[in-house]
This record gives sequence, C-alpha cells and structure tokens, in this order.
Amino acid sequence: MNLSEIIDVKYIIYYLIIINCIGFLAMFIDKVKAEKNRWRIPENTLFTITMIGGGIGSIIGMYVCRHKTQKLKFVIGLPTLTITEYILIIYVWINYF
Repeated sequence: MNLSEIIDVKYIIYYLIIINCIGFLAMFIDKVKAEKNRWRIPENTLFTITMIGGGIGSIIGMYVCRHKTQKLKFVIGLPTLTITEYILIIYVWINYF
C-alpha cells in the first residue's frame, strides 16, 4: 500500500478549503474586535492558522478587511509561510505520489 492509497486528494482539498475559510474568518473577527477595543485573537494563532494550510484565506482576509496590513511581520510573514508551504507540498507530491 502506497501513500496515495492512504491519502485521498479530495480530503486534502476539503481540508484546504475549510482551513482557508477559517483563516479568512480569523482575520475578519480580529478586525471587528480591534475596532470595538475587545479581546483579540493572538498573533501566534493567526500565524498558526497560516502554517497549517490557511495562508491564502488569511492573506485574502488581511487585505479585504484591511487588517494587519501595516505590520511587516504579517505583510512579509504570511506570504513567505504560504509560499514555503506550497513549495513543500509540491515537493512531497512530486517525490512521493
């Protein structure tokens, strides 16, 4: 049994759709809370969502909601993590599937 028999591509696609929606919603919720001076989502949580596959949703949320766009840590960090992640996914896909 090889890895492609264990991991079904459709489940990976479902996961990426869901985690990117969560990334977008996290940015939206944090923006709303910031405007109301309420408890915020920690920055580490936003980066964690990006690192586990939600980078595209987080980046879209960042620019659509105009949230964290003045922080270089986010403007550079989120795309860097996302690109690195997708390069790793492509590498694993090419070499193991």
